[in-house]
Amino acid sequence: MRLLVAPSAVVAGALLLAGCGSGSGGQDSGGKAELSVRAAYIPQPVSDTMAAGFLTIVNEGGTKDELTSVTSAAAGSVTLHETVGSSMEEVTSLDVPAHGQLVFKSGGNHLMFEKLKSKPVQGETVTVELHFAASDPVKVEIPVKSAVYNPKTGH
Repeated sequence: MRLLVAPSAVVAGALLLAGCGSGSGGQDSGGKAELSVRAAYIPQPVSDTMAAGFLTIVNEGGTKDELTSVTSAAAGSVTLHETVGSSMEEVTSLDVPAHGQLVFKSGGNHLMFEKLKSKPVQGETVTVELHFAASDPVKVEIPVKSAVYNPKTGH
C-alpha cells in the first residue's frame, strides 16, 4: 500500500516521528544475530490518535535478521513504514543486517503508532516489543520527547 503524503502531513509527521533504528542479520557460518536498541524516542504527538517512533536496532552478530512486527499496549497497532521522497509506504518487515543496523529516523524508516489508547506526553515512556524472524522479541521503553526534539545523532 503506497500513500502520498501532503507537505503539511510530512511536516507534522516529521515533528511526530523522530528516531533511528538499526538492525539486520546476515547468515554467517555459526553466528547469530545479537540485537540491541539505541537512540529510541517518540516525539510528543500533536494527534490524539497517531504518533511516530524512531530508534536504531544494532546487530553485532554474524547473522542477519528481520524486524517483522512491533506491538505496544499503548496503541491499537504499530506499523513499519519506509519513506521515499514524499511518499510513505507500509511494509511487513525490514532487514537488520549482520554487523549492521536498521535506522528509524525522521524522513526515513519509522514506526507509526495508530489508534493510541491515550496521547503520550513528554516525560512518559511507551513500552514496545520488537518481533524478529529468528531472534527472541526485544522489549524497549521508549521515552516521549518534545514535539520538536532533534537528537544529536541526527536520527
